[in-house]
Amino acid sequence: QVQLVESGGGSVQPGESLRLSCVASGNVRAVSAMAFYRQAPGNLRELVAGISNGGSTNYADAAKGRFTISRDNAKNTIYLDMNSLKPEDTAVYYCNAEILADRWSDYWGQGTQVTVSS
Repeated sequence: QVQLVESGGGSVQPGESLRLSCVASGNVRAVSAMAFYRQAPGNLRELVAGISNGGSTNYADAAKGRFTISRDNAKNTIYLDMNSLKPEDTAVYYCNAEILADRWSDYWGQGTQVTVSS
């Protein structure tokens, strides 16, 4: 059994920062690509930032220059540092990972709410 658990969401004012974390645990033999997605009410889920197990990163245009994704392979953990947050960043943020347990599969976390409002 594999679990992805996000943490670090909350309510902040515009211009402030948050750090999200996502940990893969359980029957994890290996982890490949990991990423954070987000979904705002009425919108489709969209990629925010992704990172390979080698450290290569990619970002949505809305995240470039403000968000930084990083990874600790020893802890099967990724982080998303979000700076200069805007109201339009308000969404539920989900972690996604390709994990080898009994076989390679795609996993999702339960999501963490980020609210940016004055």
